[in-house]
Amino acid sequence: MTQAEKPTILFTNDDGIESPGLWAAAAAFRDVGSLLVVAPREQQSGMGRSMPHYSEGRIFPYEAPIDCGDCRAYAVDGTPAQAVQHAVLELVEDKPALLVSGINYGENTGNGVTISGTVGAALEAASLGIRAIAVSQQTPTDLHRSHSNDVDFGVAADFSRQFGTWLMDHPALPDDVDVLKIDVPAGANGKTDWRLTRLSRRRVYWPTRPERLALHDSGKLGYRYNSDPRAAEPDSDVYALLNDGMISVTPISLDMTSRTDMFRLSQILLGKQEYGL
Repeated sequence: MTQAEKPTILFTNDDGIESPGLWAAAAAFRDVGSLLVVAPREQQSGMGRSMPHYSEGRIFPYEAPIDCGDCRAYAVDGTPAQAVQHAVLELVEDKPALLVSGINYGENTGNGVTISGTVGAALEAASLGIRAIAVSQQTPTDLHRSHSNDVDFGVAADFSRQFGTWLMDHPALPDDVDVLKIDVPAGANGKTDWRLTRLSRRRVYWPTRPERLALHDSGKLGYRYNSDPRAAEPDSDVYALLNDGMISVTPISLDMTSRTDMFRLSQILLGKQEYGL
């Protein structure tokens, strides 16, 4: 395969360009195509798909810390979703064949996934017509915003390659599948099973109240784990990952329309039918 024939695979994350999880994902695709790593210069966890106007968008070449074969890397002053846009608009000639977002420190499950910059970057790529996976690794909460080398991303990287190459090899996907969200449990190994799941309606991490004396004092919101995964829906990502210790693979759609009976809802809104009947 010539240089021109190699597919371009784009990598980003929300933990920042220096994250070992990002480079573990890139290394897994070393022989698959021409790799382009475009990630935020700074930690951007919790940014979702945001596009803040104050992002400066400066782009800096970055020297890859590993041997990732045919690889270019850039650090961007911006969010994960903005990194995707800069990559597509300024750093490639043709649309990438795949976007790999992650590997994130900490799982992204339940109804909080819209907070995730990892998932947000994948959704942004999907909205631009790029196949996308969002990969996260379960870790202790105190490592969520770290670049700890104590986390083994090997299994998550292998599954990133498995599902990423599958997407590249299958041009036709079922309707309403825009992103594959992959969550890998702590302690997973090569024999850990995966399960196709739905997004749980339950929340896993809950906000914590700022500690301050007066409202005008600085007061950053925090979060804490507060979930009983046994109570989650049995077919959900929360149940598979946090209760059964399985790898969760969740298809996500850009169409966030409620799956409801539109006629019935219209009758309720028009006052022609009582809610609950």
